[in-house]
Amino acid sequence: MGRGQPAKSAGTDVAEYLHAPRSPVHAGLGQTPQSLWGRLHSLSGKGCERGLTWIKPSFLWMMYRCGWATKPGQETVLAVEITRDGFEWALRNACLSSYVRGLHPDLSSWQRELKRSPARVQWDPERDLRSQPLPYRSLQLGLSGEAVQRYADEWLVSISDVTPLAREIHAFVTSGDLDAASGLLPKETPYPAQGGLLAHLHG
Repeated sequence: MGRGQPAKSAGTDVAEYLHAPRSPVHAGLGQTPQSLWGRLHSLSGKGCERGLTWIKPSFLWMMYRCGWATKPGQETVLAVEITRDGFEWALRNACLSSYVRGLHPDLSSWQRELKRSPARVQWDPERDLRSQPLPYRSLQLGLSGEAVQRYADEWLVSISDVTPLAREIHAFVTSGDLDAASGLLPKETPYPAQGGLLAHLHG
């Protein structure tokens, strides 16, 4: 779990944004509850940094972010199960983490939306087993304010330490046995987003 990148004041052109391929939101281990991935900052004992708690539907993106649990202070990887109602509440109440020219009315409007939104979404390149970028993007979900309170008090179902699994998969990747590594990956399937759940986040 961490914080999103600072917004680029210059913005992103809407054409570039709309044509960036996006993967269906994937998440693992079952339909109810929803399984997501986070990293625990061991030095602080907290699951967030600089004000936002980030959770990742993609296991491989999480492995890229924490270096397969080898980066200093990020040596613990958690599987976080939350209710689907909570996950969808966060998505419905989220805004994009970056200003997009032509998608948002203007920079000030986006900044006001960002300030009042309890969740934000950014789309980052998905990663393969070797942490190389893939030609489509994966959703990252950041929580703050009311969303963090709900996350802690209402949505959490379970938290489990999957660090040993991460390290076992990484060992196979390091040795070049990608088939064995792939066979150990948590199962992730497209999330059944319905009713325009992501429409305001796709543009």
